[in-house]
Amino acid sequence: MLYLTIKALHVAFMVTWFAGLFYLPRLFIYHTEATDTASRERFTVMERRLFAIMTIGAVLTAIFGFALIALNKALLQAHWFQVKLLLLVGLAIYHYRSYLWIVRLRDTDAAGDSRWLRWFNEVPVIFLLGVIILAVTKAF
Repeated sequence: MLYLTIKALHVAFMVTWFAGLFYLPRLFIYHTEATDTASRERFTVMERRLFAIMTIGAVLTAIFGFALIALNKALLQAHWFQVKLLLLVGLAIYHYRSYLWIVRLRDTDAAGDSRWLRWFNEVPVIFLLGVIILAVTKAF
């Protein structure tokens, strides 16, 4: 029962983390396209607050994930789980890159082209699908 409770918390906080990962790049797009100072300042505050919430979700996801590994060390031997961990490293890098965008948009007058950010906005979907497919199917 303890294992399943920790797993449920792991999934719940993962949902929190991904909600932020899906919405934050959209805020970057709006911020980049904003033409007035008040809007840019508002987006700066929104980005900072959302990043704080999603970081809490990421940390709690990791804590409960490590707890699951501690309770079931055999996971580390499973190939599907090793690939999942690799995807999570990529996701952590994406999370950090999001932070760098917050800093960049806060510190510069970044009005302009948002095409690259529209692609950046889609990256979490790839990670989410990969992690879920691996965790559910345990394909290899």
